[in-house]
Amino acid sequence: MSDDKTTNPWLNWPGNPLNLAQQASDYWVDAVQRSVLFMDVLRERGNERNHRAEQTAPHVLTFKFEVVMDGRHLERPVNYGLLHILQPDGIQPDPTKRPFIVFDPRAGHGPGIGGMKHDSEIGVVLKAGHPCYFVGFTPHPVPGQTIEDVCRAEAQFIARVAELHPQADGKPALIGNCQAGWQIMMTSALNPDLVGPLVLAGAPLSYWAGVRGKNPLRYLGGILGGTWMTALAGDLGNGIFDGAQLVENFEKMNPSNTLWSKNYNVYSKIDTEAQRFLDFEKWWGNPVLLNAGEMQYIADSLFVGNRLSDAALLDSAGHRIDLRNVKSPIVVFCSWGDDITPPQQALGWVLDLYEDDAALVAGGQTIIYSMHQSIGHLGIFVSASVANKEHEEFTAAMDMIDIMPPGLYEAVFLDKDEEMLQAEIASGDLAAGDYVMRFERRNLDALRALGGNDVADERRFATVARVSEINKGLYQTFASPLVKSLVTDASAEHLREAHPLRMRYTAFSSKNPLMDQIPALAEKVRAERRPVAKDNVFLQMQEAWAKQIVEALDRYRDVRDQATENIFLGVYGSPLLQALVGLSTEGGKPRRIGRDIAREATITANRAAAALKTKEGGVTEAIIRGLLYIFRSPEMSAADERAFAAMRQLRLRTSDDKEMSVTLLKKILREQYLMLQVNEEAALNDLPLLLPDEPDARTTALGIVRQVAGATGTLTGEAAVRFERVAAMFGPQAPKLAVVRKKKGESA
Repeated sequence: MSDDKTTNPWLNWPGNPLNLAQQASDYWVDAVQRSVLFMDVLRERGNERNHRAEQTAPHVLTFKFEVVMDGRHLERPVNYGLLHILQPDGIQPDPTKRPFIVFDPRAGHGPGIGGMKHDSEIGVVLKAGHPCYFVGFTPHPVPGQTIEDVCRAEAQFIARVAELHPQADGKPALIGNCQAGWQIMMTSALNPDLVGPLVLAGAPLSYWAGVRGKNPLRYLGGILGGTWMTALAGDLGNGIFDGAQLVENFEKMNPSNTLWSKNYNVYSKIDTEAQRFLDFEKWWGNPVLLNAGEMQYIADSLFVGNRLSDAALLDSAGHRIDLRNVKSPIVVFCSWGDDITPPQQALGWVLDLYEDDAALVAGGQTIIYSMHQSIGHLGIFVSASVANKEHEEFTAAMDMIDIMPPGLYEAVFLDKDEEMLQAEIASGDLAAGDYVMRFERRNLDALRALGGNDVADERRFATVARVSEINKGLYQTFASPLVKSLVTDASAEHLREAHPLRMRYTAFSSKNPLMDQIPALAEKVRAERRPVAKDNVFLQMQEAWAKQIVEALDRYRDVRDQATENIFLGVYGSPLLQALVGLSTEGGKPRRIGRDIAREATITANRAAAALKTKEGGVTEAIIRGLLYIFRSPEMSAADERAFAAMRQLRLRTSDDKEMSVTLLKKILREQYLMLQVNEEAALNDLPLLLPDEPDARTTALGIVRQVAGATGTLTGEAAVRFERVAAMFGPQAPKLAVVRKKKGESA
C-alpha cells in the first residue's frame, strides 16, 4: 500500500490514530504557545495599569490637546478640566461653526473614552470642521468637592468655550456619555441660557424605569437594603469611595463575559486580538475615586431616590433642578442592547415630567430620540460603526436640531436610494454622507409602548427609597462612628489595593516574580509560532467546550436575575412593609411631578404674547410661517435634513439684509410655531400683512417656500392643499385678510 496521502484516503481519515496523534501534537504546541503569549499580554496589561496609576492625569485620548481651564484652580475647586482638542492635521476648524464639548463619564473609569479612537465622538466632530473640547478629570477628587461643585465648574467651562468662539453660529453643543449625561442635564437645567443642543449617549435619567424580566440592575438598591452600604464603603475608604466597586457592578451584569469570554477571546485569537484587548484594558483597568459625599448623593438622589426626573432636587441656594427648564433641544441616543441604560431609563424621564403631548409642546421642549437595535452600552461611545453613522449624522444635523419646533421626534436614518441620489444630482447634495436623517413626529404613547412600571411597581420602588433612608439613618447613628474610629488613611489605601479588580492586574505584572521568565518565553514563541489548523479536531473540541461554559454562566445569570426580581417584588410589594414605612397601599394613582406655578404662568404669558404678534414681521417671518403651516399637515410628519439644507442654501436675509444666523432663525421659527400653535387660522390670515407689495418680491418668497417644501419630494394630500392656500396668500392679488376669522366662541 502506498504511503502517499493524496492517494491513500485512510491516512486523511480523522479517525486514523496516526492522524489524531498528529492533530493532538499540533494542538498541544499551539495551546502551549497561546498560553505563553496570553500570559505575556496579561503582563503587559498589568504593567500598563501600574504605570498609569503613577500618573497625575491618566487618560486614553488619542488626540493632541491643550489645557484651557483647570477646575482645581476655581473658587470651588474640582478635579475636572477643560481641554481643547487639536486637529490631527493641524488645520484650524471653521470659526463660524458651533463648538462641541464632549463630557466623559466619571462612573468608575478614567477619562478619554469619547476620543479613544479616530472613529469616535471627538473624531467625528473634528472631521466635520467644528471646534472641539473635552471635559475630563483626574483620578483623585478634590477634598470636599460635591456634585453641585462639578455642575458649577461645567457651567464655567461652557461659558469659557462660548467666549473663545464669538463668531460661532450657535451656542456650544454638549455630548454627555453615560453618567456625564445626567450631569450636563443638571447643569443645563440650572443654566438654560448657556447651552446649545444636548446629546445624551447611554445616559440614565429615570432610574426606576424598566420592564420585568430585564434590567436587573435597578433592583440592586432594594436587594442591598438601600444606600447604607454606600455609606459604609465611604467610611471604610476614609471619606473616599472606590470607583472599582462601580466597575465590579458592571462586570457582574454579564458573568460569562467577565469570567470567561473576554479573556478566552484573546487567548483563542492571540495573534490578532492582543492589541485591541490592551487598548481597551488601558481604560477599563484604571478605576478612579470619588468623594464619599459625591457617591452618597448619587446613590440617594438618583439610583434609589430617582429624584432627578421628579424635579425634587435643589441646589444649595434653593433652586429647583427641573429638567423642564432646559431650553435647548435634547437628543437621547440609547440602545436595546444596552443592559446598563436600557431605553426605558434613558427616556422614562419624559413621561415623568409631562402628562401629555400638549404639555411637552407648551413647555417649548424639543426631544429627539434614537434607539439602536443591538449595540451594547460601551459601544454607544466607542463603536466605529456608531461613530460613522449615528454620531456623524447627529453632528452634521446639529444646526437643524437646534431649530426644531417643540415636540417629541424619533431620528430615523435612511439609506440613500437611487431616487435620492438622482435628486441630489439635480438639486445639489442636500444630505452629506451615506444616509438621510429624518426626525419623525412621535407622541408620548410611543414611549409608553416601550414598557415600564405599573402603579404597584412604582410603590415598590418608593418603599425601597424609604427603607433606604431608615437603614442609612440607623447605620450613620449607631455604626458609622465606630467604623470611622477604626479607619486610617493607610488602611483605606490597603483596602483599595486589595480590591479584586486591582489585584488581578497586579498579580499578572512584573511586580510578581513568577512572571519574570514570561517575556523571554514569549519572544521565543513568537519566533517559532505554529498556529494550529482551523479544522483541528481538538481545537474544535476546545471551541465547543468554551461555548458550553458561556451557556452555563448565562443560565446562572438568568436564574440569578430572576431570583433577584422575585425577591424584590415579594419583599417590597408586601403591604405590611409598605405600611410600616408610611406608604398607603390604597388607590391607583400614578406618580406625578409637582406643579410649578411660576413656570406655568410664564408659558401662559408667552402664548398670550404670541397671539398678539401675528401681524408683526417681514418677508422672512412670512416664509417661515408658511413653511411651518405646510409642515403641520399629517403628510409632513417628519422634518428632513434636505429641507433644512435647502433653506440654508437659499440664505434667508434679515430685515437689514444680513444673512440669517442659526440663532436668529431658531428665535423666529420658535415664535412663528407658537403663533400657529395658539391660533393657526389667525396666524395664517395675517400672513399677507408681512409681505411687501411688490409682486416680484412675493413671487421670489413663494419660490423659496416651494423649493424648501418640495425638497423631500412632491407634496400630496393635505400638504398640497396647505401649500395652495399659502401660495394664494403670497399671490400679488392676495387680500390683506384672506379668510374671514371665526367669531368668538365658534370652533376654528
